[in-house]
Amino acid sequence: MTTTRKKLLLPETMARTGWDLAKSRADVDSVAFSPTVPTSGFRQLLRDADGVALTTTPLRAADIEAAPRLRAVGRIGVGYDAVDVEALTRRGIPLMTCGTDNSPTVAEYALYMMLHLCKGGAHMDSLPRQGRWHERYDALPTELLGKMLLIIGFGRIGTRVARRCLAMEMAVEVYDPYVPAEAVRAAGCVPVPDLDAALPRADFVTIHCPKTPETAGLFDAARIARMKPAARLINTARGGLVDEAALYAALAAGRLAGAGIDVFSPEPPLTDSPLFTLKNVVVAPHMAGNARESLDRKALTVVRNLLSVLDGAPNREYVVNPEALRG
Repeated sequence: MTTTRKKLLLPETMARTGWDLAKSRADVDSVAFSPTVPTSGFRQLLRDADGVALTTTPLRAADIEAAPRLRAVGRIGVGYDAVDVEALTRRGIPLMTCGTDNSPTVAEYALYMMLHLCKGGAHMDSLPRQGRWHERYDALPTELLGKMLLIIGFGRIGTRVARRCLAMEMAVEVYDPYVPAEAVRAAGCVPVPDLDAALPRADFVTIHCPKTPETAGLFDAARIARMKPAARLINTARGGLVDEAALYAALAAGRLAGAGIDVFSPEPPLTDSPLFTLKNVVVAPHMAGNARESLDRKALTVVRNLLSVLDGAPNREYVVNPEALRG
């Protein structure tokens, strides 16, 4: 009996755990591609692919049209703003994410950025290295103890940030119009129905919501102006949620104490971004969700997700567009 072989397109940068799982299947051909492959080359690879895993590579309607055999798409992560979900749904192709695999990592990174900013990480590190010990009282660190944290988005990541910050003895408020107030209170936090009214109270604001037409530009100049001068803003969610020019203006003028930015618009950002000139800003190259452990988890999950569809038993828990699963 002849077994129909299946073809998976997998990013060459994917962690070894995922590759090992795919290669353990005798009926699967695993083909590597570069996440920066030109569109024409990507479409050529898609022509006979049954499933594809994506990191930074966009998947547009025209790409999907070029893939007549495509049956499953997986994101090595949770965001999918570069994927045409409607086009996938029209074809009955599920888009699957990695659920909670990177949530602990992002939560840790948000907390790291908060600590870095309030403890003056880069400044304190430079003093003994540069023989400036005598300057150690010039810019005193601050504490998290008793500070007010406002979390924007109370999903897989926001809930984990809350647990970590409550353990640091912070007060935590939550703005998420899609989460019942009872669920927020059950987590030991205070629900706030009005974002603009809550901002002036916050010592830290951390963003953990998806980028949608509703949330794009969520923190514009007017909203940033509602924050108190001693506050810090953390964005480990998506570029475009924060107006970078408005953020720079507030930071440079002393109307905001600091910011931690892991995501930019565009990405990679321009190397001459004025944000990079500020000492009260800590930045990272969209790495908050990436650690050795989380990359291993995500690689395993994305391959399991793709294989579940090809085997006829989709892992529905991680499907973004369940309406694509007919029957």
